[in-house]
Amino acid sequence: MNNIEKFWTALFILKDKVECTVNGDILTEDDFNNNILWKTGIEANGKTAIVTKTNPHSEITWTKLKTEMDKL
Repeated sequence: MNNIEKFWTALFILKDKVECTVNGDILTEDDFNNNILWKTGIEANGKTAIVTKTNPHSEITWTKLKTEMDKL
């Protein structure tokens, strides 16, 4: 299993059906904090996602994600 597969698997273990966009591999806390756009909603037009670089999910932290990735 490559790194990006580990990332997605670990992420869905922590929170099923979470939506985000990832730029590159997430290998460090810096990557986690800067290379993920978290979906928080949909614009009124129903087509455009509302995203943020700030993780809105308290159950997903770099430490928890890394722990799950290391298990894979």
